Amino acid sequence: MVIRLLYLARSTLFSLMRLLPISARAKSLEILALRHQLAVLQRQADKPRLTWPDRAILAALLHRLPRARLHRLHLVVSPDTLLRWHRELLRRRHARASRPKHPGRPRTIRSIRVLVLRLVRENPDWGYRRVHGELAALGIKVAASTVWSILKEHGIPPVPDRQHTTWATFLRSQAEAILAADFFETKTLSGTTLTVLAVIEHATRRVRILGVTAHPSAAWVTQVARNLVMDLKDAGVEIKYLIRDRDARYPAGFDAVLAGEGIEVDQTGVRMPRMNALMERWIRSCRSELLDRTLIWNQAHLVHALGEYEEFYNQHRPHRSLTAAAPLRPLPEPLEPDALVHLDIRRRDRLGGILHEYRNAA
Repeated sequence: MVIRLLYLARSTLFSLMRLLPISARAKSLEILALRHQLAVLQRQADKPRLTWPDRAILAALLHRLPRARLHRLHLVVSPDTLLRWHRELLRRRHARASRPKHPGRPRTIRSIRVLVLRLVRENPDWGYRRVHGELAALGIKVAASTVWSILKEHGIPPVPDRQHTTWATFLRSQAEAILAADFFETKTLSGTTLTVLAVIEHATRRVRILGVTAHPSAAWVTQVARNLVMDLKDAGVEIKYLIRDRDARYPAGFDAVLAGEGIEVDQTGVRMPRMNALMERWIRSCRSELLDRTLIWNQAHLVHALGEYEEFYNQHRPHRSLTAAAPLRPLPEPLEPDALVHLDIRRRDRLGGILHEYRNAA
């Protein structure tokens, strides 16, 4: 619309310049001819629809003419409509000039907003009224509605909706004491289905391959649980919770062995694999990095391959949640600038080159 208005204004200016050298008699004859054409068009066509730029041009050109003169003109609109358009243009102009540059109340300063969010984060059972009172005790004068607006802006719900503990919050708060377990299967070249049971520590991301079998009986799974408990004791790891799905291959003895050591078993919801996301993600990594790229001959071959991958995963593979460190190997000290000029990186192959480990030369 603005571009069209500028175009019409420029075209009108050029038309005015073209009319200046024309005599008054020629102008009068041209006006009479145009009036007659307009009268003919008004008899044959419906009332035209004018756009906002058309209205602005007509109002700017004709608003200075007397009302009596406007009534004698053959216009497509009435003189009252034309004058109303001009009044609307002036009103919009004055309204835009009087409008403040920054409407509304000024935004609460950042330090107060940060403090409000900190108080709510450290005290989940505090509502906006309680936070407002704490700010007043600190000599910070803000309205209670301002505290409520800050909490709403950052998506913090009211206290009744914040008091229950979500599954994600539970996992983060208890990560040091959580172990996750799951079964997964693979096939050998002969078509035999082998079942693998593995666990992962939530805090360190360390993986333990507990066993491989073609017949996951209740006795075998229970014995695996006993072996796991002994391994945890030898490693000095204290576990309070073990997360597993509702697989029928877990016998009652599996939970009983863990309960005897003070480990509570939490079962995930039905068809909710995201409740055991860390274990599911590790299984996917194991399949994409190892099993999908290896032809498994028999059970012994699978045990060997999984042992190599377990050591690779725990000792070398970087993890984003650990800032690129491996579960059992912290990040080394950054190299000096002089050492970066001439890098000597050595590669070690595992499982015939399926897995690569890179280290600095000694």
